[in-house]
Amino acid sequence: MAQTRRKRRKKHRGTQAGTIERSASSGRSSGRGRAAPPTAKERRAERLDREPSVRGALNRAAFSALIFGVLLYFLFDQSPLQAALLSAFMLVVYVPLGYFTDRFFYDRRQRKRNAVE
Repeated sequence: MAQTRRKRRKKHRGTQAGTIERSASSGRSSGRGRAAPPTAKERRAERLDREPSVRGALNRAAFSALIFGVLLYFLFDQSPLQAALLSAFMLVVYVPLGYFTDRFFYDRRQRKRNAVE
């Protein structure tokens, strides 16, 4: 017959008086030596202080152009060739537009931060 109770994974470590003696080599390290994970505010500040890149703008533009092409094809009944050509055109427009927008806001944030310091 199959066993229904789950077996204990660790031995009970304790004396009859109720004190617990733990060995130092339990396999888990204490969390005191590690740095605390960054808070959401710190992660956001780090992300906003990163300089904008053309690669990031290209990734965003490619995703946007893909969505644009799918919408053209399915919602506006364009032919696949027309949807692809318009999507390619939008990709060419979105990349510099996205990069220079990111650059503008990055420079503005840096000026503001340097003025405070």
